[in-house]
Amino acid sequence: MIRYTIHVVDDEQSIRSGIRSALEEEYTVRTFASAEAAFEAISSETPDLVLLDIGLPGMDGISALKRLKDRTPEILVIMITAYEDVDTVIAAMKLGAYDYIIKPIKLEALEVTVGNALETIRLRKEIQALQADLLQEHVPCFIGESDALQEVMAFITRVARSPDTPVIILGETGTGKELIASAIHYRSPNYRGPLVGVNCSAIPNDLIESELFGYEKGAFSGAAATGKEGLIESARNGTLFLDEIGDLSLAAQAKLLRFLENHEYYKVGGTTKRRVRTRVVSATNKDIDRLIDEGQFRKDLFYRLGVVKVRLPTLSERKKDILPLAHHFLGLFQRKFDSQVRGFAAAAEAWLLQYTWPGNVRELKNRIERAVLVSSGPEILSEELMADDRHGHRVPSPLDADAVEIPAEGIDFNSIMTFTKRAYIEKALRLSEGNEAKAARLLRINHHTFRYHCKKLKLK
Repeated sequence: MIRYTIHVVDDEQSIRSGIRSALEEEYTVRTFASAEAAFEAISSETPDLVLLDIGLPGMDGISALKRLKDRTPEILVIMITAYEDVDTVIAAMKLGAYDYIIKPIKLEALEVTVGNALETIRLRKEIQALQADLLQEHVPCFIGESDALQEVMAFITRVARSPDTPVIILGETGTGKELIASAIHYRSPNYRGPLVGVNCSAIPNDLIESELFGYEKGAFSGAAATGKEGLIESARNGTLFLDEIGDLSLAAQAKLLRFLENHEYYKVGGTTKRRVRTRVVSATNKDIDRLIDEGQFRKDLFYRLGVVKVRLPTLSERKKDILPLAHHFLGLFQRKFDSQVRGFAAAAEAWLLQYTWPGNVRELKNRIERAVLVSSGPEILSEELMADDRHGHRVPSPLDADAVEIPAEGIDFNSIMTFTKRAYIEKALRLSEGNEAKAARLLRINHHTFRYHCKKLKLK
């Protein structure tokens, strides 16, 4: 059985003693005469609930509440006031207080208020545990320690709290957009509802509208006699994930925009307005700005889909994560194929770190799967990772240190790297006739990274 911890902060000894006597049989109760003393204790032990007097000497209760909510927003706080000062109570509630009790404190009212608060905490912990189980089951953990990855995960944890705010995920192929969509769903209030995914590029333009919105019986030639439920309706009270949103036709874009504005739509061939609450998460690996400039994507739809934008870093932008990911996939395929491979040779790890990974995490996973299958020894060798991919891209070998010349007086390493970057970017721009998106693809980096390097090298 969970034993909850309650901190009581009141400058009156009689109040502290009375509350302790009333609650200590069922809860762990600690008392403090000032907010300052309570904060010192909270820095080493986080309570489940705080009973906080408004009229404290030194730091008053309202200031203490604000500081507490800024530092530890998950703690529930019940305010204690000597009289029913409506303005002060309202200020406390606006700052996040759970409830309040009035002095002289009545034992029955205290027990009910504390019991309600702790029931809220119990339910919250149950939901968090259930969501953690669902995440473990449905969403493989994002492996890695890089700042870029940690920033993305912290950001989506915050934005997931809303049940219906649209989110668009931008990133290159293979960066894990589907996993991010799943993580948003299972961290949101919609986690009990369905997660419905559709690849917009895999559905013909003349069918995408009926797939999204459904159709009534007899709506068109070949329609099912009973009609059909659309994907939007299937995602009711859950999340609709629209992958490759950049491939959506302009006609379908217009109808999707109307749905996003008021959550209302009509089935194909229908006259009855329908309303569904669902969150729309979309994703694309395309340059949406270019599509908008070319008239292939509606700017107003992009704004509605992108109320929150999540940009996923490429694997080459999170090099610290390459080896942890590689070992994660190695373990995965060891179990799947009952393989005797136990690790990577030193040269193989060096190759993993220096390769550019144009296919991102997906390519890393695929290469390790193949290497586990073909390896005949206890370690994966670099040549087992370096096979040309199915697109025929040439995979560079690690640079031989013996082939590098360094004079006795040393070299200007930064200047050499800058010169090399400039030369490759200028060459890519010439080959692409000045098209930045094409040049970025030639260098296997995303458009934003390409623009960053151009600006830093003063090429544009």
